[in-house]
Amino acid sequence: MSRFFLEPENRSTVRAAERTPLSSTAKMSVNISSPAPAPTRPLRLKRLELDDPQDYTEALKCKRPRLSLPPSSPGLAPCLRPLSHSPGPVGSNHHCVSCIGPYVFLEPTEGTETYRAIHRVTEQEYTCKVFSMRRYQELIAPYARLLPHDNICRIAEVVTGERSVYVFFQRNYGDMHSYVRTCKRLQEEEAVRLFGQMAAAVAHCHEHGVVLRDLKLRKFVFVDKQRTKLVLQNLEDSCLLHGDDDSLTDKHGCPAYVGPEILNSLHSYSGKAADVWSLGVVLYTMLVGRYPFQDVEPAALFSKIRRGAFTVPESLSVQAKSLVCCMLRKAPSERLEASELLFHPWLNCSNNTTPNTHLNPRNCTDQVVPSYTEDTGF
Repeated sequence: MSRFFLEPENRSTVRAAERTPLSSTAKMSVNISSPAPAPTRPLRLKRLELDDPQDYTEALKCKRPRLSLPPSSPGLAPCLRPLSHSPGPVGSNHHCVSCIGPYVFLEPTEGTETYRAIHRVTEQEYTCKVFSMRRYQELIAPYARLLPHDNICRIAEVVTGERSVYVFFQRNYGDMHSYVRTCKRLQEEEAVRLFGQMAAAVAHCHEHGVVLRDLKLRKFVFVDKQRTKLVLQNLEDSCLLHGDDDSLTDKHGCPAYVGPEILNSLHSYSGKAADVWSLGVVLYTMLVGRYPFQDVEPAALFSKIRRGAFTVPESLSVQAKSLVCCMLRKAPSERLEASELLFHPWLNCSNNTTPNTHLNPRNCTDQVVPSYTEDTGF
């Protein structure tokens, strides 16, 4: 992957463009130039069109943008330090600009704080996350902790406003949860190539003291149109370890992916082992087309997870069954570590050459992965 960081056209000041928010059908080639306002006229900002009417608040009385220095960022890599310019007044929880620096915002992608954005010079598309000024350094700390890795998303640029920080990532072409739902299940040849990238990303995080906690299919997204290259995204809710002790006490995660020790433990549990359990759920779902533990009632679902009993279809290869069972062991100490997964025979078969190889069409079954409404956290 090429590694680059974008620089804005003008570091000294950023004008908040007086434009109507673009729709999702906007073309990639955009022209956002507009005449500079008269010195005596106040600038106005127009609000992005959000999906949920409840997200709207009364219009803010926007004043002329003023330059403000960003908070100091000791210890952060240069690409993670925010640029020192302000886009104008922005609410702490609601995004209300349609343009910032060289970027034009399109429609929100997830909720109200993640947007598609286009760089007006290069016309490349990005994903932008809007964080509060107060918490952004805490939220992007996992990105600063990790060394670059091909299967972990990277921050392209950070732009700071008066109350919010805009963090830009490379665009993606859909997530693994949606992909598995569309395909029903994956053939093992393809699953080997994709899961190998997932395991490598998690192993890299664990090696550098980052426990993911809320690990699931949706956290892996494709960065190519052919859907052969995956990266791990959304590290904001990860936990940074200090030293070798990975003991955690909080019960954070998605019900379908949570390990039995989290449900049973009254004290601490191994965060890394819990991530490996979640990876086992990920692989099982990719190969079978459904979760290993599922029920419409949360209490019944948690009861099944506590027992740790699940069935593996006979159609899977012996090596695939072995890897699934090595991760979905009820006792955390008996599970393979993330780095050990990479040496399993199923991931080192002769067909596992490169993740960019085009694959043969897959056979689909009538098994389905639950919709996003069923894939929620605690």
